[in-house]
This record gives sequence, structure tokens and C-alpha cells, in this order.
Amino acid sequence: MKELKYDPLNIVICGIGGQGNVLASEVLGSTMNDLGFRVSIGETYGASQRGGSVMSHVRVSASYELGVLIPEGEAHFIIGFEPLETLRIARHYAGPETRVIYDPRPVYPQGVLRGAQVYPDMDALRAEIRSLSASAREIPAADIALRCGDARAANIALLGAFSRLPGTPLDSGDLSAVLSQRFRGAVLEMNEKVFAQGCEAMDAEGGAQ
Repeated sequence: MKELKYDPLNIVICGIGGQGNVLASEVLGSTMNDLGFRVSIGETYGASQRGGSVMSHVRVSASYELGVLIPEGEAHFIIGFEPLETLRIARHYAGPETRVIYDPRPVYPQGVLRGAQVYPDMDALRAEIRSLSASAREIPAADIALRCGDARAANIALLGAFSRLPGTPLDSGDLSAVLSQRFRGAVLEMNEKVFAQGCEAMDAEGGAQ
């Protein structure tokens, strides 16, 4: 079994309904389980069918049975599918050692689209995410997935990026093996391409830092 830098290892995955948050947590949990770790997954849903907030807690240990909820301020990694949702989670769960990766592409709520609300300034949003974490990397996951043929695969791009972060107890091959169990044919090929480009995007961002 590989060693955990943190035990328990706490990972929060966040986004809005329809972005593949739940699939990402299942793939990540299955990968950790295949590596021999004990895994607990807890999920919370807002009005997910209407684009509400969705959050998954993935907790990993070499030996402990864990509760499903991560205590506030104790996330080691935050994987965000949308920048405002990433900030909301970082405000509650980020700590001095938290590493954040997120897609900087906004998904505007209906209130913003109707003109009743204002989406936060992106520069200020980015700055606050950085201030709350040890590091924050922007990965254009939706753009990667769209180039590869399916924007819904942005979650796979972010998992690829996550596999390149220091402190994770897995590598790209571990996650690729689980993808091959879940997908077949052209869908597998597309997801593998998205995954590889997510890895490359993290390397370009300086993922080894």
C-alpha cells in the first residue's frame, strides 16, 4: 500500500448540479479503495437539478473507519468545478496546508442571467481563493473536455490534474485503471484523452510545486 502524507486524507469536491461532481467522487473513491485504503464518501446537494450546489467529502485512511464529514478548516485538497463554488467551500474547509485546483470558468446562476444579481469580480474571487489556501491552480477543465468532444467530461480533466498534485497517494496510472473499468469504446478513448490533457494542464501550471 502507498503511504498517505495525511491520515486521514480529506478531499472536498464541489460544483453545481450537472457537472459530474458525484461521478468524480465515485471514481476517486474507487481508486483509493483499489489501492487498499479505507474510504468514506459523504455528499450534500442543494437544488442540484436546478443548478444548485453539490459537494462531496472524500476521506481516506490507511487504517481508520472515518465519519463522512470533513471538519471545517481540515481539507487537504479542494477540487472545484466552478470558481464561486470553490470560494464558498474554501471559506469553510480550507486551512494553511490546503491545495486547491479549480476550473476558473464561471457558471452564472439564473439570478445573474436575469440581471437580479451580480457575479463576483473574478480577480477578487481568484485572490481570495489564493489567500485561503497553500496553493491554488486554475485548470480549464471545461475547455479541455469541449475540445475533446464532450464538455461533461470536465470532471475527468480535473481528476487528471489532481493526480499530478504533490501529496496525493496515487498517480495517473491508478486513476486511468479505474476509468477503463467504468467506460468502454469511444467513450473510454475520449475520457482518457481528457484525463491526459488534465494532467498536462497541471504540469503546465507547475503541479510539482
